[in-house]
Amino acid sequence: METDFKSNINLLNNTLSSMLEDRYSVAESTRLNHARGEDIFDPVLPIGVAFPESTEEISEIVKVCNTYQIPIVPFGMGSSLEGHVLGVQTGITISLEKMNKIISTNSEDFDCKVEAYVTREQLDEHLRDQGLFFPIDPGAEATLGGMTATSASGTMAVKYGTMKSMVLGLTVVLPNGDIIHTGGRTKKTAAGYNLTNLFVGSEGTLGIITEVQLRLVPIPENIISAICQFENLESAVSTAQEIIQYGISIARIELLNADQMDITIKYSKLDDLEPKPTLFYEFHGSKNANKEAVDLVEEISKNNKGSQFKWAKSTEERKKLWKARHEAYYSVKALEPNARVYTTDACVPISKLAECISFAENKIREYGLLAPIIGHVGDGNFHCFILYNSESKKTHNLIREFSNILITKTLELEGTISGEHGIGINKKEYLVKQHSDNISLMQIIKRNVDPKNIMNPGKVIDL
Repeated sequence: METDFKSNINLLNNTLSSMLEDRYSVAESTRLNHARGEDIFDPVLPIGVAFPESTEEISEIVKVCNTYQIPIVPFGMGSSLEGHVLGVQTGITISLEKMNKIISTNSEDFDCKVEAYVTREQLDEHLRDQGLFFPIDPGAEATLGGMTATSASGTMAVKYGTMKSMVLGLTVVLPNGDIIHTGGRTKKTAAGYNLTNLFVGSEGTLGIITEVQLRLVPIPENIISAICQFENLESAVSTAQEIIQYGISIARIELLNADQMDITIKYSKLDDLEPKPTLFYEFHGSKNANKEAVDLVEEISKNNKGSQFKWAKSTEERKKLWKARHEAYYSVKALEPNARVYTTDACVPISKLAECISFAENKIREYGLLAPIIGHVGDGNFHCFILYNSESKKTHNLIREFSNILITKTLELEGTISGEHGIGINKKEYLVKQHSDNISLMQIIKRNVDPKNIMNPGKVIDL
């Protein structure tokens, strides 16, 4: 059996080297660069890394891997957090970095088609002179293919939704090498099963997404950003809940707790702020609509004893505020350069948010962890950034115990184990806890689409 495997590897390497030439690498440095994402796991080096330039080329690579039963890990920017792109030492990684073309934009219909490695920033720069933008903003410089594969979300989901609501159609290479096209350009369809959303969030386990058809939205006439600070976490979270419950039109409501604000103030040089629980607001709309929404939010904030209500007076000031928010993860990581960050991802109904975040903060203190909290609180979604030394097994076990308790509380409050990060390897046992009655159907789908289990094996579910 060992001899057969080595023979298959040699045949695979020879075939891919002949097909791709210098775009197939077995160099250790290349394999190491594609061995894991932004996660807590030690890297696992694949056999080799392929760099295809088209959907058709990916199809040919997958056919070869299917023939020799060699596992495949699709790889985008590597910004995922749950082990989605962790390497497989008996398989190859397919990097999509050469698939970075914007195929078409249709400003009249507010849609576009892009290759999988196009980033949100790249797309928005391309759309700028057309008065359009893509609103799903996960904070990291992620690829749109990767965002689709993990069903990403982010700071503007409260107004614009998540990737599931923005993806119109896909081009996917299946585990046998077949190419399929799902969905299309229309805003609605009732033509058969919703295969598009089967692949959105599938994390590369059912096929490789190579092209994405996306909805776009007009750049708002008026954008206003502000922050407000609170004496305690409960007041900040209650403010966010009331804003949503009153139906006020708002594009972003982001929470940083006192610990995270202390770190952010130093890292992003926000010298005029205090280390208190803070809400970051942003409004998109007409001037009149924004003014009405702003007045209501300011009133609600003050009723909850909010102070230092400050408006960004310029585009540069607004960008600085949101840059600081997006740098929260990296600000925590920078506290100890050799440490790792274990990131939780709880999401609950908005009415349960204050209870869940307060529970998390109390448990953090009880466990003695350094774990600042940030939250997309308009969606009921929040994260704990838990800094730890990866060499300390005792600390890691403690963090996992905290994570288990938080997940149990989240499910008690009718929440979900992941609002946006996905499952990968890290949350598989949690998925069983939340959706035990779904797992067998997921396994049936996986086995039938990928009978040889070569497509990102070991992620999302075990067979």
